[in-house]
Amino acid sequence: MTVTWEELGWERVAAGVGRCRLPGWDCTAGLVLGEGTALVVDAGSSLAEGARLRMRAEALAGHRVTHLALTHPHFDHVLGAAAFAGAEVYGAVGIDSVYGPHGRAELRADAVRNGLDARVADEAVDTLVPPRHHVSGEWTLDLGPRRQVLLANVGPGHTAHDLVVLVPGTPEVVFCGDLVEESGEPQAGPDAVPSQWPAALDRLLALGGEDALYVPGHGAVVDAAFVRRQRDALAARFGVSL
Repeated sequence: MTVTWEELGWERVAAGVGRCRLPGWDCTAGLVLGEGTALVVDAGSSLAEGARLRMRAEALAGHRVTHLALTHPHFDHVLGAAAFAGAEVYGAVGIDSVYGPHGRAELRADAVRNGLDARVADEAVDTLVPPRHHVSGEWTLDLGPRRQVLLANVGPGHTAHDLVVLVPGTPEVVFCGDLVEESGEPQAGPDAVPSQWPAALDRLLALGGEDALYVPGHGAVVDAAFVRRQRDALAARFGVSL
């Protein structure tokens, strides 16, 4: 019996491409299926959430998750990463700075401050392993015949280490991380680079184009016009000339 995306908690966005909105912080995770391969985009906020995400991805794929891309190093997107043992993990160049003692302490503090149980946060932070692959520009990821994915370092913006995932097709799908948010105003914490955020969105739009579907880090799937309006709002908010 064929199991549908929806039965496993995924929203199908395009052929072989889906996403889900995780509970708690409404964080989006993505899934791209290849031939014998599966790429998950972002890992959730804890080891347990990462394990559930992996289980749902593998139930749909029919095989293990082979690749994991982390859009940026915030707790709700990376603390589940250790649940993806054996997967090739990708992040923006410089993300290793978050995995040192100071970075880990900041990651834990942010998670607990936002309501994650301290013991759960400790377990996830203690098992964090830095991504093996660091993307400084663009990286074409081969997921088998007829499935290639582009990883692009378009930041800084929401953080100093923003990575987006572009999946060619009709339509093209762009996983934006928190460079784009739909369910609330984009969050600019102490690690944001506001002066360069609008330019990062310009690069994202140039890569995706007018007809792409843009998957925010939080909220519903949007179009290019929404991303452009958010870019303009961020420029106004931070006094950046376009």
